[in-house]
Amino acid sequence: MYLNALEFLEEERDAWRPYEALLELPDAALSEPLEGAHGWSGRDLMGHLAHWLEHALAVAKELAVGETSATKESGDRDWDARGDAVNDELLVEWAKLPMEEVRRRFREVPGELRGYLTVVPESRWIKHPDNLGFFLTEMTDHYAAHITDLEAVLESARG
Repeated sequence: MYLNALEFLEEERDAWRPYEALLELPDAALSEPLEGAHGWSGRDLMGHLAHWLEHALAVAKELAVGETSATKESGDRDWDARGDAVNDELLVEWAKLPMEEVRRRFREVPGELRGYLTVVPESRWIKHPDNLGFFLTEMTDHYAAHITDLEAVLESARG
């Protein structure tokens, strides 16, 4: 699918760019649950995406120094056992954070993850079908899955 890590990272960066518009919105525009976003607020969307990027970052850190990731393995088991209950719990946890912390993590984690992926040997992710699938799921595919949520938040802020 990808010839090298740079190709993946360029595609990922382009896919993430529209989400950066959330950082420009005032807190009030991020706080209202929206029907067009499955009842989530912009803050919920930010927390959801940032959480899964942090999860991917933990996996990337482990793959940078070893062949496998215990974080990925335990996360896969948890998701298989509990599915969307995991997402419900993370939204509750992120709701407890100050908005500035949500913004900070949403702003910083994507770049940190990209940075770590540049030092993970390609054989452990780009050329490893299971790990590549994981990073696609947590990154570009995940962004695509939530684009209508993003559009609803941005439209609500405009209107």
